[in-house]
Amino acid sequence: MTEPSVIAVTLGDVAGIGPEVVVRACCDERLPKSCRPIVVGHPEVLRRAVALVGCDRKVVEVDSLSAGKQSTKNELACWNPAGDDAAHVEPGKIDVAAGQSAYEYLIAATHAALNGEVDAVTTAPLNKAALQLAGHNYPGHTEILAEACGVSKFAMMLYLPAGEIVRSPFGLGVAHVTLHTSIASVPQLLDSPAVEEKIALIDSFLRNVGCEAPRIGVCALNPHAGEGGLFGDEERRLIAPAVASQRAAGIDVTGPLPADTLFCRAIAGEFDGVAAMYHDQGHIALKLIGFDRAVNITLGLPIVRTSPSHGTAFDIAWQGRASADGMLEALRIAALLAKR
Repeated sequence: MTEPSVIAVTLGDVAGIGPEVVVRACCDERLPKSCRPIVVGHPEVLRRAVALVGCDRKVVEVDSLSAGKQSTKNELACWNPAGDDAAHVEPGKIDVAAGQSAYEYLIAATHAALNGEVDAVTTAPLNKAALQLAGHNYPGHTEILAEACGVSKFAMMLYLPAGEIVRSPFGLGVAHVTLHTSIASVPQLLDSPAVEEKIALIDSFLRNVGCEAPRIGVCALNPHAGEGGLFGDEERRLIAPAVASQRAAGIDVTGPLPADTLFCRAIAGEFDGVAAMYHDQGHIALKLIGFDRAVNITLGLPIVRTSPSHGTAFDIAWQGRASADGMLEALRIAALLAKR
């Protein structure tokens, strides 16, 4: 029998729904046997989440992720690499202690993965404002992970597995050329090398999940792909040369194509991957068709990292109302990628 993948699961910002969805997912009978989650966070916070959910698991404190592998199926192993401040955070509020703890959980889990203590990392959401309040000036998980892993070529991908909606047998992966930045700054941040880089990362990821000949579509920046220059010339100047370069390198890539029609074609199975030019161009399309199944995957890292596609949801935090479907899917994909 194949050993399950050991996955470090961070609690994220403890003022949000992270602790609840982590517990729900870890206690769910749908959790694949290929997953062995070990929680990275404060054990008292985890116990409160267990009580909130009504799960019968016993929270067991361990002094390392490696030690967590000895826990039984009736236990929930928890490693706390940070202090005790997270235990005093008020639900649904931006808190410096929550931001600091979320950062420390992430860094510790990442280093453990780099050291081979765990097979993958799955993260509950953090709050960007709390992160900044704690003095960590990053736009989100992706940039922290890239720095911690020492990589300069990386991308955030939203991945939706194959199913009733997505017709490609390998699912649909959407990576973003620019990410957590203002819409106004996007045209200045785009360049051909950045587009080329994301196309290559998408191609590599899809091959890793078994797609031998990935078909990639590239979004235009402007409506109607610029309408021949009437609505902008980024397509001609920046995007088309990048597509041509990667096609010459042997990647099956097409574009730039108007985003509104490209996503319809991709969902119907014509493409396995899409390069979006900015955050909402890719996020809205995938979250609209599969919010609870879309998984955030960081491309370009030497480790496997996934997360659900939702945020901290302070408006429903600690009310027993959060769904664990996204976390379950993130854990499943993490185990799958770890094996590959």
